[in-house]
Amino acid sequence: MRKLENSELERKSIEAFKESKKTPIILVLDDIRSLHNIGSVFRTADAFLIEKIYLCGITATPPNKEIHKTALGATETVTWEHNNDVLTVLKNLKKDNITTLAIEQVESAVFLQDFKIEKDKKYALVFGNEVYGVSQEAVALCDGSIEIPQLGTKHSLNISVSAGIVVWELFKQFNN
Repeated sequence: MRKLENSELERKSIEAFKESKKTPIILVLDDIRSLHNIGSVFRTADAFLIEKIYLCGITATPPNKEIHKTALGATETVTWEHNNDVLTVLKNLKKDNITTLAIEQVESAVFLQDFKIEKDKKYALVFGNEVYGVSQEAVALCDGSIEIPQLGTKHSLNISVSAGIVVWELFKQFNN
């Protein structure tokens, strides 16, 4: 077995990425404090051809040296927009018939392994602050909630890890 060189990976150019059919997933990041988390989510969004990222509240925006450290150029490929108010973003997404889902531990949340997409729908996944999670007001506006099962002693995962896990699961379903 031989490790592949980057030149052998046949990655898309920025132009080809922008013209590619996107996975019908939008990521909403609300009040994310860590610039490295933001950059990591951009990189995940690039890897799975995510349609768009909304950066809400205090979530920093590109260009930013610390975001770039983990995004490694993904801020140039993934479409993004900043809005001060996550509730406005959620209301607008719902007006566009996009299913909004809080990634959070709430009553009646669906465990990720039990969640089934509808391939004719577009989904917006809402990820909240590293300490407080998705706000109750945002949860109340969402159409539902997905919970990532956790079996250890901790009650949460890093937001960039959570985004990677949920995006991968939904991506697999869209491509089966």
